[in-house]
Amino acid sequence: MAAAAGEEVANKRVVLKRYVTGFPSEDDMEVVTATARLAVPPGSTAMVVKNLYVSCDPYMRGRMTKHERPSYVPDFVLGEVLVNFGVSRVIASGHPDFKVGDLVWGMTGWEEYTLVPKPESFFKIHHPEFPLSYYTGVLGMPGLTAWAGFFDVGKPKKGDYVFVSAASGAVGQLVGQLAKLTGCYVVGSAGSDEKVNLLKTRFGFDEAFNYKKEQDLDAALRRYFPEGIDIYFENVGGPTLEAVLSNMRNHGRIPVCGMISQYNLEQPEGVHNLFQIVAKRLRMEGFVVLDYFSEYYKFEEEMAGYLKEGKITYVEDIAEGLERAPAALIGLYSGRNVGKQLVAVARE
Repeated sequence: MAAAAGEEVANKRVVLKRYVTGFPSEDDMEVVTATARLAVPPGSTAMVVKNLYVSCDPYMRGRMTKHERPSYVPDFVLGEVLVNFGVSRVIASGHPDFKVGDLVWGMTGWEEYTLVPKPESFFKIHHPEFPLSYYTGVLGMPGLTAWAGFFDVGKPKKGDYVFVSAASGAVGQLVGQLAKLTGCYVVGSAGSDEKVNLLKTRFGFDEAFNYKKEQDLDAALRRYFPEGIDIYFENVGGPTLEAVLSNMRNHGRIPVCGMISQYNLEQPEGVHNLFQIVAKRLRMEGFVVLDYFSEYYKFEEEMAGYLKEGKITYVEDIAEGLERAPAALIGLYSGRNVGKQLVAVARE
């Protein structure tokens, strides 16, 4: 039965039980039941949302550690609900731009209901004809990440040789398809034969390989890129980055999106051939998707067009229910997911 506005209801939520060092476990989180009031404080411009889907993203691992020096996103608070991007329906609002019933996406709680003090950070969903879950992925933060990182930082040209690591993930699968639409030659790496098959059959990569089966990454890259790499979309770091630097072409570009191989290490791995950046005049640039939120609606229209025309396809891995959220998040770090990992909180 639907909850009435203003009423107090049970609110299942996922909280951080302890700060993490090394590889996280499900026990670092806890699913608890609290209460939520389905009303905004009188006179406030807040809104209350019912969460439909929440996103699992690799960067969340950094927020589960207590940092001596502040990171680019704040640490999670012990005993408090985890937060990340999600898709929601507005059920109470004091904000003139958001009405009850609006479908939105933005930074919300891993819980059934969230009070959002500053709704200005949320985006309205303009294409509800697509699965709403797409707004945790291809039409949400990962999609914008792929689009901004590839086009603004990577600066592709037709005919470029492009390599994407973690290529079947939420961002990688889109980078490869955007590269193909640009007229590039694209190779991706992934951690299973199933994912490699997905890259070649569903996402249209020219080639793909299972990095776990390659004894020598440098040799593998020479095999797939005999003339070198123009753009490397960096998602993993570590030995992969080291092998790539040796195989870049002069004036190559490396948009650095993430380094998932390093997130759970007590001591990050070094890269020993950084002089390649000088010798080959490479440009290696990190970027954070928050810097591109002002371009979101432009991106949404462009990506919606590609989806409607069948030029982009997207694969999701959906865990059902908040009680499965901790396992879904942990699975990211061992590559258990196939495609974009998210959690269905409440399907409408």
